Amino acid sequence: MANITKKVSWSSRGDESGAAGEETPLLNGSEQSRPLRQMSSGSTVFQIGRLSTVDLEEEITTEEQDSVRGRPKEIPHNEKLLSLKFESLDYDNIENQLFLEEERRMSFMAFRCLEISRWVICGLIGFLTGLIACFIDIMVEQLAGLKYRLIKENIVKFTEAGGLSISLLLWAALNSFCVMFGAIIVAFIEPIAAGSGIPQIKCFLNGVKIPRVVRLKTLVVKVVGVIFSVVGGLAVGKEGPMIHSGAVLAAGVSQGRSTSLKKDFKIFEYFRRDTEKRDFVSAGAAAGVSAAFGAPVGGVLFSLEEGASFWNQMLTWRIFFASMISTFTLNFFLSIYDNKPGDLSNPGLINFGRFESEAMEYNLYEIPLFIAMGAIGGGLGAFFNFLNYWLTIFRIRYVHRPCLQVIEAMLVAAVNATVAFILIYFSTDCQPLGPDQSEEYPLQLFCADGEFNAMATTFFNTPEKSVRSLFHNPTGTYNSLTLGLFTVTYFFLACWTYGLAVSAGVFIPSLLIGAAWGRLCGILLASTTSTASMWADPGKYALIGAAAQLGGIVRMTLSLTVIMMEATGNVTYGLPIMLVLMTAKIVGDYFQEGLYDLHIKLGSVPFLHGEAPATSHWLTAREVMSSPVTCLNRIEKVGTIVDTLSNTSTNHNGFPVVVQVSGDDEPAKLCGLILRSQLIVLLKHKVFVELARSRLTQRKLQLKDFRDAYPRFPPIQSIHVSQDERECMMDLTEFMNPTPYTVPQDTSLPRVFKLFRALGLRHLVVVDDDNRVVGLVTRKDLARYHVGKHGLEELLLAQT
Repeated sequence: MANITKKVSWSSRGDESGAAGEETPLLNGSEQSRPLRQMSSGSTVFQIGRLSTVDLEEEITTEEQDSVRGRPKEIPHNEKLLSLKFESLDYDNIENQLFLEEERRMSFMAFRCLEISRWVICGLIGFLTGLIACFIDIMVEQLAGLKYRLIKENIVKFTEAGGLSISLLLWAALNSFCVMFGAIIVAFIEPIAAGSGIPQIKCFLNGVKIPRVVRLKTLVVKVVGVIFSVVGGLAVGKEGPMIHSGAVLAAGVSQGRSTSLKKDFKIFEYFRRDTEKRDFVSAGAAAGVSAAFGAPVGGVLFSLEEGASFWNQMLTWRIFFASMISTFTLNFFLSIYDNKPGDLSNPGLINFGRFESEAMEYNLYEIPLFIAMGAIGGGLGAFFNFLNYWLTIFRIRYVHRPCLQVIEAMLVAAVNATVAFILIYFSTDCQPLGPDQSEEYPLQLFCADGEFNAMATTFFNTPEKSVRSLFHNPTGTYNSLTLGLFTVTYFFLACWTYGLAVSAGVFIPSLLIGAAWGRLCGILLASTTSTASMWADPGKYALIGAAAQLGGIVRMTLSLTVIMMEATGNVTYGLPIMLVLMTAKIVGDYFQEGLYDLHIKLGSVPFLHGEAPATSHWLTAREVMSSPVTCLNRIEKVGTIVDTLSNTSTNHNGFPVVVQVSGDDEPAKLCGLILRSQLIVLLKHKVFVELARSRLTQRKLQLKDFRDAYPRFPPIQSIHVSQDERECMMDLTEFMNPTPYTVPQDTSLPRVFKLFRALGLRHLVVVDDDNRVVGLVTRKDLARYHVGKHGLEELLLAQT
């Protein structure tokens, strides 16, 4: 085995890189960032900005190693760390001899069948996603309806007789019980199912392998959890988790088997690789958006804008097909459930209702008002994200145990019920109960006969129905005090709720907050001007406010514009919504990042954005690469391979393959690249040169053997290699990728970044002028550089 070393080692690595360095100590939140080692005389220092000060030559001392070992393993809770536990996905096809032979053997008809299979899988993804959405919608409606009817009967009973505190206790108890169940299955069974799942899917499509993110168990916990979260009265929506659910379905269906159930249907075996799975997960995410909002085009644009890092034209058509099937499936089955078979008027989980063109007309003088509302939404969104950021840090530090997470979720549920009850109890906003009202559970409380409490309209309903009420209820349904109090309280409740150990989305709470203050703006405009007819319909301002608030929190533009237009069924407001969302994004980005990007940073995920950090052209591949690199000879000793894979100090996933060109004194030159997963399959099947010579016939390894082991390749510890077999040799020529991507060591960081991200690479070999390996660039080598307050900064690496 050849070891190519570099005279300076820039920093430690522990994942798929080829660096074998010391472990960087994990920073505790209470500690200040400190230099990794004391500086020695004559040592070279590499410093970017004020964050990274790394001594390049001095070895770590025994005392420092002991102190690192004794430090408790905590979850990182700030964006100054990058976790080494995340691996990259292999989005680059390995064009080895096995792959080329399979391609040559395939006929034109076989290729056509594969293309048809892709369309069939996308259709299945859309159909199953629609069924999941239909199940969630029906269960939420039934369980929430049962809860609200029970509480309403109790409130009616005790309003005259006294003792409304019993109704409050009942409401809080029911909420806490539902949320407790939803939190238990998330915290104790599958923590990755918490939240909406959109940040995790963004990372997956970016090329990061998030553990258990597309497992069947994750899907079950996500679906059941979101039902109980919504029924439990939390400030959450069921639309966001549909994106994660669709992605999990896509990952499972496209593989033709379930590794969790250990069931293999022997279909779609060709698609058992990361490249194909990525494309189908993009389709699943789009189908989830389509099912949530009834927006097939919006789903495609969501995958393009927020999700996929890699795109092609045929993928666009397949994703649109999956989205269309998803919308139709949900629509069809809900029409049967509503006893209106064939009435396809409910395309998504949330239906904003029809906005009539006459009522939705707007004039040129209203455009500046809409832009101002966009700026308000961007500012409020940045404030929301700022509060949630520090709340999330607090949770990671102090509420990381499952039992504490369940208690916190139950506390939030009880507080939600208590706050809602108090606001409804003290509200004097009584409105006549007319035929135009859409309230499903109107509460009279202390209002006169024939009237209902307007504050109860916003709280005593599922968030989706409350949004629709704010959009469409007639003028005068709410007074300014009701909307103001609701906006403030629901804003803080939603901020507190996002990040709990429950399956929940932030789309609908954001829309509800924005619709409330948007309608309030419409009422104030009508009351402060003499010509109230100019601002006749506050519903359109509710729509603009909803778009502004959601855009200010999640920072989506193009896809959200189309989603809003498709969900309202009216293209009239396309321009205002686009202006509002652009303004909200510009204003919000000035103060704070989007909510999903913040949570990706807090997870210390090595996420690669679209462009390399600004002002990074002076950095070269030599300065960012990992080294020394563990290389393998083209014909390598089995014992050497086993020892390399078994080395617990490193967890490399890619090994350059080198060959001696002339004498032994000459350095070896690069001739290929082989992955850890490939080596494990070769060891498992005992593909050894000496054994092959001693047998008359030996089964030739095919790509099917590698696909059968995908995605959960066995660990090296589970493969037994005898002492005699260790002396055998293994020829890697047939299995390695003979044409790995390489760059010269003087290539600038932006060029390396563009090549790495655009091609979806996992390893990029750095070579010198003689094609000798000098280093390896991996995802973490690129992700650790970012522009901070002090210019270009380098993040610290931590094994978490």
